[in-house]
Amino acid sequence: MTLLIAGLILFLGMHLVPTVPVLRDRWRASLGEGGYKGMFALVSAVGLVLIVYGFSQRTIIPIWTPPEIMRHITFLLMLPVFILLAAAYIPSRIHTLAKHPMLLAIKFWAVAHLLVNGDLAGIILFGSFLAYAIYDRISVKRRAALGPLGTRTGGPGGDIAAVAIGLALYAFMIVWGHPNLIGIPLLPNATTPF
Repeated sequence: MTLLIAGLILFLGMHLVPTVPVLRDRWRASLGEGGYKGMFALVSAVGLVLIVYGFSQRTIIPIWTPPEIMRHITFLLMLPVFILLAAAYIPSRIHTLAKHPMLLAIKFWAVAHLLVNGDLAGIILFGSFLAYAIYDRISVKRRAALGPLGTRTGGPGGDIAAVAIGLALYAFMIVWGHPNLIGIPLLPNATTPF
């Protein structure tokens, strides 16, 4: 659990830096734009590795037992996650409507996983990401931050691309990604190589 918490502190802590413009600007001035981005990427990568490894090595401390229906709700909630992830980088009406699709995707992802993870480590991991996404969305609104696409908008073609890519990512994660990258098969009779 220690590695998981350390990873969350590094990863989410680094992602909170842009929400404090004075701190972000000070780091950019002292490190330069490239140095700031490099440090951001390095600290985030180390944090992510610690999160994944720490979560995989966790001791299960049950807090509650999710009913079976939650599994089905999670499958349903994960569908917009991947469409929103794609829309975060594709000019589309979905992007314009969601305003900050990446943060909305993180909220859906965190809630979906809180529904099926009743152990302490799961609640800490997914609860932390949910709290971060809520805080960052409030911060983004206050700072009027535009996100990676700026003010670019798109039409139906962007919507089709976001949905198609999102559906492909969703299918990939269900069939191959989740069992092989996360170590937990999602389909009946599926096995994991780990």
